[in-house]
Amino acid sequence: MKVLPYQIVCVLLILLCACSKKATEDVKPTPTPSSFSLNTLRVNGDYNGFDYKDVTTKPEIILTFNTALDASSLASAILLKNTAGNSFAVQTFLTQNDSAIVIKPALDLDYLNKYTLSVNNNLKSKAGGSLRTEFGVNLTTQIDARDKFPRISNDELLTKVQQQTFRYFWDFGHPVSGLARERNTSGDIVTSGGSGFGIMAMVVGIERKFITREQGLQRLTTIVDFLTNQAEKFHGAFPHWLNGATGKTVPFSAKDNGADLVETSFLMQGLLTARQYFDGNTQAEITLRQKINTLWNGVEWSWFTQNTSNGLYWHWSPTDAWTMNMKISGWNEALITYVLGASSEKYAISKDVYQNGWTRNGAFKNGNSYFGVKLPLGGNMGGPLFFTHYSFLGLNPKLMTDQYTNYFDQNKAHAQINYLYCKANPKQYAFYGENCWGLTASDNENGYSAHAPDNDLGVISPTAALASFPYTPTESMQALQFFYYKLGDKIWKEYGFVDAFNLNKFWYADSFLAIDQGPIIVMIENHRSGLLWNLFMSCPEVKNGLKKLELTN
Repeated sequence: MKVLPYQIVCVLLILLCACSKKATEDVKPTPTPSSFSLNTLRVNGDYNGFDYKDVTTKPEIILTFNTALDASSLASAILLKNTAGNSFAVQTFLTQNDSAIVIKPALDLDYLNKYTLSVNNNLKSKAGGSLRTEFGVNLTTQIDARDKFPRISNDELLTKVQQQTFRYFWDFGHPVSGLARERNTSGDIVTSGGSGFGIMAMVVGIERKFITREQGLQRLTTIVDFLTNQAEKFHGAFPHWLNGATGKTVPFSAKDNGADLVETSFLMQGLLTARQYFDGNTQAEITLRQKINTLWNGVEWSWFTQNTSNGLYWHWSPTDAWTMNMKISGWNEALITYVLGASSEKYAISKDVYQNGWTRNGAFKNGNSYFGVKLPLGGNMGGPLFFTHYSFLGLNPKLMTDQYTNYFDQNKAHAQINYLYCKANPKQYAFYGENCWGLTASDNENGYSAHAPDNDLGVISPTAALASFPYTPTESMQALQFFYYKLGDKIWKEYGFVDAFNLNKFWYADSFLAIDQGPIIVMIENHRSGLLWNLFMSCPEVKNGLKKLELTN
């Protein structure tokens, strides 16, 4: 049969299409490897997201993925660094059919430091896939549990803390005035309120035989002479800060360049305590008492009411008068100001001033319970703990009861709430707990703040727990042992414990503040012997003032 040309063409086209289809079927595209992801994470057997605290210095981290991994990719994919950016070698091996990585540091990590274990997308699967999402695991290592100093009895430890802290006021007192420097970097700036605390600390120093009575008398005479003859006063009240060499006012702020009545009340609390202590018949002690009385009787408490019954006012400026207009209202650290105002024989305030200004006619009541503890007075969860310290260095709260509360019960509740808050640790800060607690005003890594449960920045201030010994003796001793034995290599220095620390950021203050060091010495002594309470409460003027305000049992 004769084949026509067009038939040949058709056969060729059919054969060509068939070959093309077979070729297409035989050549398949190479598949893209699938990405993979993390399935589980364990640090020493526990899962806590990507943030782990109190980790051993030999942690084991196990990462499980949803595919088998390429062992050759581990070295470039896993990095361990500390906060300084230094890298640390790790040991790794695969397990669970190569879907899990076991990671251990090649050498022990440092105690009390933060590390980040990062895993990047250099990690590959056996099929060539890449890690879908890079991640990091934060590790905060535990505290070195070894004691930093030899163990001594609790009584010896309390004495050691008092004696070392006392050096701030004795060794570091201003060489001209004898007054307390505001802080260890203040140069000539001295603090009136902190000096009142320091005067009470000197009474403790004599009683505990850190210094002799003669040495204490000589220093107190220097202080009183300076306050009498050189220090600037405004209607008998002292400024917050003074130049310790000249006695001139150092402004605390632009308009706070004159009288500070609250700081003056802390100073008078100390001076009256010293007056009661130096009760001897020698001419030197008689003269000291007379000079203290002149300073005490010169404070024009009633003038600071601005001729009203609304309350006492905190500041007066020779250039700005009452512009700051800050009424002293409870609940805070300033109850002593109203007590002394009522106690004055020449410039006394009325009970109405106290009721309207301090109690705000009962508006300072709280009555709520926090962590199962009822708080009679004050703000949310009590505020910073110095509210329970400053006025009560001399005022004995056990002997003070009114229609609102017994004041020891108030302070005890406040301290317990502060302790229980830190123990509960709602913000999950590293190392907060029954041994590491205490929130109050102090330095922090960014400046200064009134730390409290409602202003918790992760900063622990040793003065908070240690000055609370009268209220929480067991809890305060736990804190003291932890601060001294476990953290002593970091926070125990020439003047006792540094002002504050933040274990979350591995920050330790290098500062000491008079208003924080003083309450440690004084309140530990009130816990041990009641010395300062007994002296201050023996003042006949104070007895009359408390009776006038109906603040007596």
